[in-house]
Amino acid sequence: MPLSVLLVDDEPLVRAGLRAVLEAQPGIEVVGEAADGAAVIPLVRQLRPDVVAMDVRMPLMDGIEATRAVLRTVDEPPKILVVTTFESDEYVYAALRAGAAGFLLKRARPAEIVHAVRLVAEGDSLLFPASVRQLAAEYGDSGGNPAARAALERARLTEREAEVLRLMTRGLSNAEIAGQLAVGTETVKSHVSAVLAKLGARDRTQAVITAYESGFVSPG
Repeated sequence: MPLSVLLVDDEPLVRAGLRAVLEAQPGIEVVGEAADGAAVIPLVRQLRPDVVAMDVRMPLMDGIEATRAVLRTVDEPPKILVVTTFESDEYVYAALRAGAAGFLLKRARPAEIVHAVRLVAEGDSLLFPASVRQLAAEYGDSGGNPAARAALERARLTEREAEVLRLMTRGLSNAEIAGQLAVGTETVKSHVSAVLAKLGARDRTQAVITAYESGFVSPG
């Protein structure tokens, strides 16, 4: 089955450019387009995309509210990849906090666009970990988010799970974590799944944000 993508951006040229890049790749299919976040939920329910590449700033419903709406109301929701003009933008961090799995710059090279879409779909690594850390340092509540602290306390992570979470914040993939810990990849997958479940995190990005905002690790 090809990896299916829904494009959401109020600029037709941006949508056309993303479509051209993605459809030139084997195994990726653009299944639909929308010009505003308000149209996302019915299209997601109809088309069932694996990934939604969504502009963070749109006139009627922006990417932050659209991300919240999709994740709140759609069963088995797709991964949300926020598309943005500026890397250091509090809107981007707000979208990540709302549940987006990663972000992509509009000026990204074609290979970077394809890599980002595949990576968030696979979910076994963190997209642009240094940038996520920078955003958390600039716009996050480092150690000062009561909800994040409570989530970490409730999680009661084992020593090994805590070690895995620290490595996740560095952006390491499952294979790289396995190499660091001298264990098998399947063992790491089990630990990652346990960390996400205990933290109540939808994906690695949400777990990493919780790690930063609870003070478990410092983004600085």
